[in-house]
Amino acid sequence: MNPKRQVLVVDDESDIRELLGMTLVRMGVESHSAATQSEALVLLATHAYDLCLTDMRLPDGDGLAIVEYVAKNHPQLPVAVITAHGSTENAVAALKAGAFDYLAKPVSLEQLRALIRSALNLPRGGNGQAKRVDGADSVDTPVGPVLVGSAPLMQQARRMIDKLARSQAPVHVTGESGSGKELAARLIHDNGSRQAAPFVPVNCGAIPENLMESEFFGYKKGAFTGAAADRDGFFQAANGGTLFLDEVADLPLPMQVKLLRAIQEKRVRKVGSTAEENVDVRIISATHRNLGDEVKSGAFRQDLYYRLNVIELRMPSLREMRDDIPTLAALLLRRQVDGNGGGGAVPTLSAEAAAALQRYDFPGNVRELENILERALALASDDEITEEDLGLSGGARDIADAAADMSHLSLPEKLESIERQAIVAALEQTRYNRTAAAKLLGVSFRALRYRMERLGIKDELDAKG
Repeated sequence: MNPKRQVLVVDDESDIRELLGMTLVRMGVESHSAATQSEALVLLATHAYDLCLTDMRLPDGDGLAIVEYVAKNHPQLPVAVITAHGSTENAVAALKAGAFDYLAKPVSLEQLRALIRSALNLPRGGNGQAKRVDGADSVDTPVGPVLVGSAPLMQQARRMIDKLARSQAPVHVTGESGSGKELAARLIHDNGSRQAAPFVPVNCGAIPENLMESEFFGYKKGAFTGAAADRDGFFQAANGGTLFLDEVADLPLPMQVKLLRAIQEKRVRKVGSTAEENVDVRIISATHRNLGDEVKSGAFRQDLYYRLNVIELRMPSLREMRDDIPTLAALLLRRQVDGNGGGGAVPTLSAEAAAALQRYDFPGNVRELENILERALALASDDEITEEDLGLSGGARDIADAAADMSHLSLPEKLESIERQAIVAALEQTRYNRTAAAKLLGVSFRALRYRMERLGIKDELDAKG
């Protein structure tokens, strides 16, 4: 590390200041120390620091005031707070106020070193961005096209992503299926201090309940039948990086308890092991459901909700940015042409086709727009995509028309028929990718699998091979 890096340590206990100072020196970092809030504010006003470590309880104030001061006057300076063991409320309050991360007493040297490395690895200079987040400079990156747009809600999301990239706070991404929640999480990771470490996405709804613990935490050889060798779980795979928990609302309650402990303690125990191991993982979660409502219904633990939803990032739907749809469609068409070998001309949208896209409600958002354009690209007979090529008269409208012709059926039969058509249409639209179809329908993978089995769709598909 650069020996010129400077860190400010704020704590009224001399032994803590000494411990932190020695750790920093051994890491090649110069440290200054303050025993009070007033001393810290003087040093912050007269020195340019790369990191501030502050205790939450100080003789003349608290660490939260320092966090707020830095956020206002030195927004590029990461601040980490040291809290009393088990003081979850203080940690969450500090993170909401803009703290980079937190440590619980007694301070673990391993966790301390990991925190220091993460903070000093933050992009330096400018606004801290490692790459543009508007997607206008490249349509090759997975994050580009999704974040295109001048709609106020999209601009707000981009600003929030930029800010969250300079923090270690848990983030909960909300938004409808297909609105780009995973891509937003990737951008937070790619622009932050963990960009060189793994980004591990997990679809919580696609894991059988009896395998969840071993999938998340790993297992030891012989822990159960079929465990022929030691294996790491998602937490170990994401160590040093980011673990993205998609459709987190689908986690069963017993797993929620285990996940909460892993997040709080920053330790995990493999199935079949008696020892715990430290893990340094940033958690970003997402769901298209309302977690607050899930808490009220008892389906989701309140304590886990507060640990995951420290900062919320909302991704807008396409319906909220209709004026940007033609621009986004043009970028997606370019990416699809390039993905098919490149070099060819990119078809343009006719005025009628562009207007039709702007009128359409897009229940599947960007993912649905991509599928519509891919189909239109195959159907277009020349260099222009027409409204007819888009095929927007199908899908939900066909289902509604079919429902009107089922007057002779009982209500359960009508609902079952509509459900079957919706599932088959989603499967066809996603080329029978069941995970993508579940997201398009706004249900979990597990719920889709259950409905396919109940309606006999799974057996039909299996018979077709």
